[in-house]
Amino acid sequence: MAKHVQSHTVLVADDSPDDCLIAMRAWEESKLGVDVRFVHDGKELLDYLYRRRKYWQGTDLPQPHLILLDLNMPKKDGRKFLVELKSNPAISHIPVVVFSNSTHPRDIQIAETLGAFDFITKPDTFEEYQQVFKELGQTILNREVVI
Repeated sequence: MAKHVQSHTVLVADDSPDDCLIAMRAWEESKLGVDVRFVHDGKELLDYLYRRRKYWQGTDLPQPHLILLDLNMPKKDGRKFLVELKSNPAISHIPVVVFSNSTHPRDIQIAETLGAFDFITKPDTFEEYQQVFKELGQTILNREVVI
């Protein structure tokens, strides 16, 4: 019997178009074969996960294997999103890595307390972005998903 290996999906929640573009290029060049999707605020992120509003008929909306979450976004920030995610057993298992410009120890502590898998400060260079994503791939995404 042949196994079908499913691609890993990373859902990036970030309101900065520049940061999204850099992340998209870095994931592509990491050669991990990851399906990267983007949402631009915490409310849209929940809509994707719950298949609401513009995602309600989404037939091609795989559940993410990883969420990269910016903390400071409009409509629903990353902190409020983490509270809601961790309170819902249907989606609370999805690992969330906070990916933020913040270096403030309080933000790191809050993210960990709210259940984030890790907290990564956004890199300064494209090469550092690639390295971060390769490391994420090794720790989270390189698990084979067989259906």
